[in-house]
Amino acid sequence: MITALLVGGLPGIAVALLLTPVTVLILHRKEPPRSRLEREQITADLPFAADLMTACLLAGQPVTAATDLAATTIGGPLGQRLAWVGSQLRLGADPEPTWATLAKDPALSQLSRAMSRAAQTGAPLADVLTRLADDARDTARAASLAAARTVGVKAVAPLGLCFLPAFVLLGIIPVIAGLASTIVLP
Repeated sequence: MITALLVGGLPGIAVALLLTPVTVLILHRKEPPRSRLEREQITADLPFAADLMTACLLAGQPVTAATDLAATTIGGPLGQRLAWVGSQLRLGADPEPTWATLAKDPALSQLSRAMSRAAQTGAPLADVLTRLADDARDTARAASLAAARTVGVKAVAPLGLCFLPAFVLLGIIPVIAGLASTIVLP
């Protein structure tokens, strides 16, 4: 609507009609900052929670106790989700669909699939959680390396915008002016 007022007339209405769907798509695709922060915190805490659950399971604790201990220790959004799973398991819920409900969150999909698969097949949970923690650490390491590599690329643009005009003004223009003065004036 603002575009129609800025451009004015029929062209403004046409531009507004074209820009409105594009704007709506962009705004709906953008992730809210709160959910992005929660996802990042869950991704950072997941290896520690998996290691803690592994230690509890290797010490002889049941899955519900390991989940509750990890939820209490880790806290935050991951702790809340693990506390919910622990309470459902204590109440006697089936482990497979209980863990599968965490798959809705992309940051917890690995944990959800691993725990659901372990509940289905009866695989040792400590091994599954150890592999999950290792994979999560490897993924975090790769993401941090990729972010570190982009810093160099992002730093080139401002440097180029600052030094290129200075190079042209101090290096190229005097040479061209000197050559022009010798060519034009014999």
